Amino acid sequence: MQLLYTILIMLLVVSGTRITAQFIPLPLPILQILIGALLAIPVLGLHVRLDPELFLLLFIPPLLFVDGWRMPKGQFRKLRTPILLLAFALVFFTILGAGYFIHWLLPQVPLAACFALAAVLSPTDAVAVSAIAHGRLPSTLNNLLQGEALMNDASGLVAFKFAVAATLTGVFSLSDAGLQFVLVAVGGLLVGMSLSYLLGRMRAWMIARGWEEPAPHVLLMLLLPFAAYVAAEDLGLSGILSAVAAGMMQSRLDLLPRQTTTRLLNRSVWAMLEFTFNGLIFLLLGLQLPDILKAAMGEQAHAWTFVLSALAYVLAVYAVLMTLRFVWVYGYWRTSGMLRRWRGKPTRFAGQSRLALSAVLTLGGVRGAVTLAGVMSLPLLLNSGEAFPERDLLILIAAGVILLSLLVASVALPKILPLLPQDNVARHEEELNRHRAQVLESAIRSLEAEDERASDTEGAIAMAEIKAKLMSEYRDLLERTRTRGAETSREHQRQADQLEYRLRLQALRTQRLELYRMRKENQLDDDMLAEILRDLDNAEARLHKG
Repeated sequence: MQLLYTILIMLLVVSGTRITAQFIPLPLPILQILIGALLAIPVLGLHVRLDPELFLLLFIPPLLFVDGWRMPKGQFRKLRTPILLLAFALVFFTILGAGYFIHWLLPQVPLAACFALAAVLSPTDAVAVSAIAHGRLPSTLNNLLQGEALMNDASGLVAFKFAVAATLTGVFSLSDAGLQFVLVAVGGLLVGMSLSYLLGRMRAWMIARGWEEPAPHVLLMLLLPFAAYVAAEDLGLSGILSAVAAGMMQSRLDLLPRQTTTRLLNRSVWAMLEFTFNGLIFLLLGLQLPDILKAAMGEQAHAWTFVLSALAYVLAVYAVLMTLRFVWVYGYWRTSGMLRRWRGKPTRFAGQSRLALSAVLTLGGVRGAVTLAGVMSLPLLLNSGEAFPERDLLILIAAGVILLSLLVASVALPKILPLLPQDNVARHEEELNRHRAQVLESAIRSLEAEDERASDTEGAIAMAEIKAKLMSEYRDLLERTRTRGAETSREHQRQADQLEYRLRLQALRTQRLELYRMRKENQLDDDMLAEILRDLDNAEARLHKG
């Protein structure tokens, strides 16, 4: 019962922090961490022991799955080179550079354990960056950070496992580790893609037989990331990359016919889960901080001296991580620009400041939930039976780096972002209208080619009237997409759309109020009320989407 109370309290706090963030000028992740730390003090006494394996299984697969689902596949292909270099090459560059530095800083810690800490500090958290940037991050940079975060969770954790194994056994082979890493990564991707493809085929089979009830379809998709993660982990492969691959594959397979209601429900369910799980992750991080600090201090005779030393370690490790990341990113922009000019291709981000771009991508490398879960999984004992060297201090340093990266990004990113040109909204709207026009033209051609199959005269007349009405509506929409190039026409159309939106919304809500009145006066039963109300809700959902 105590566990149930704790879960309900945490869910209530997550919901409350979203409301509180409207009045407190702090990024939501930092606010949730602070409230979590406050709840963990002895006076309030909310204590949650973090099980790293359960944490990774419960939170990470669904969040990475939905990120992979939403990741623009065209952008991912377009940015595949910098994404893969950030997600894999930068991770190994960071492990080597930061690992040797941490060993120099803490000579009492074996080099393999230092590599383990550097590896677990490599994964980034794009969710936290999005919360800090408040949508002001240019779309290309946002896609780049998201793609990196999707992939480097796996590369960082796999490297972390190898480094921990080397610490426990004292044996490490670079060639064996490299080969195993490739097998683990590729195998995880194949498992996720295969399971997602099989689920898509099964859903198509269900729909072909008339099994179109949205709830089972949504439930199957909710279970998919967990199935992909568990199956890959049981095979000794990367569960994280499996969940990512399942999400990216499912986004293509979800375009099934007669599934509009399922997609509406699916989006709503995933939006709710994403908000809840992200909030719980940062709240759990805050709840762990007092215990982490208490365990690291242990029996220290000079508490304040230890705290100051630990703070110095955190600052030093964070500074090295950011320096390595900046050097890598800036070097990539310089090298990429030179190669593209040599090949006669336009330079990506032409005319933009390389320093500003590198600074944004560097500060955007915020550490988050995966780092915390990984470092908390450090074993207590070595194979020899001795205690893992400085385990509590390593956990404290990792937690400090997470907090410091969030704080620095929340302060510095809003000051750097204005130096970058924002997305070209007009060009985006022009491209969107071109695609809309193409879709509308296909609908008009389909109506023009429709044979009037009505056998009687009245049926033929009704068919002609309906066709004329639909074609008139589609041609009106097509004309709107073609006249939105001029600013005056766009402003006029925007005002007309707003007026139409208000009138349609008012009409829908009037119908809903009339339904409530009719039910109150027993003019219709609950089943009829529910059916009509569902139609009105779907119409309003389509109206909001439009």
